[in-house]
Amino acid sequence: MAIKTPLRKILAMVAAAITLVPLPSAAGDLTVFAAASMKNAMDEVSMQWAEQTGHTVAVSFAASSALARQIQQGAPADIFISANPDWMDVLESDDLILPETRFDFLANTLVLVAHGSDAVPVEISQGFDLAGMLGENRLAMAMVDAVPAGIYGKAALTSLGIWDDVAPKVAQSDNVRAALAFVSTGEAPLGIVYATDAVADDKVSVIATFPEGSHPPIIYPAAIVAASGNPLNTQFLEFLRGDVARMVFERQGFTVLDE
Repeated sequence: MAIKTPLRKILAMVAAAITLVPLPSAAGDLTVFAAASMKNAMDEVSMQWAEQTGHTVAVSFAASSALARQIQQGAPADIFISANPDWMDVLESDDLILPETRFDFLANTLVLVAHGSDAVPVEISQGFDLAGMLGENRLAMAMVDAVPAGIYGKAALTSLGIWDDVAPKVAQSDNVRAALAFVSTGEAPLGIVYATDAVADDKVSVIATFPEGSHPPIIYPAAIVAASGNPLNTQFLEFLRGDVARMVFERQGFTVLDE
């Protein structure tokens, strides 16, 4: 399938998106910065918490890299949930989170998705011809040098020995949900996203799962932001580890990690 929108236009859209500052959509009693791949699950968890406690949560979703940089610049976040440990490590080294509150929260898997609900599955193996599958089309990925989903995806393609062939065909976006949208709308025929993203969109099909050994484990750490004095922080983190939240995250395709 050919790309419906010229690549130049797609890249312009991506560049414009990168300049946006991620902000909560509305004020809440608690402000959480969470990786974009968590949107569906966190929206539901936030509603459940509000129903049980009467407190509201404003969640800002973006790439973990963008959120971490906003925290570095003093953005008023109470809790940060990253899609990989590296960005949490950056904030911890800058004394911007409370290390004693940090824990590995969720795990995810990396998948290859295709446009449409009935795409034919493929087998991912060493040297598989993804470039040939793409032809003149593009592969949608999150930013491969900054956004966790893109970093994991590049690592997987590199370990499979096909990154050099695929790299010229990659259309990068500022977060994994934007990459998913390219495939969902048919702007790109294939994309690399998390399994949980694919669950959230019935206009894409998972045609393969990348082998676990082809990329680092996909772990989501959570922690309280050091500058926050919100008394609700600990209560919300405990709620995230409870049975109600666990059911939501597992239904969305995450693995909830036990301490």
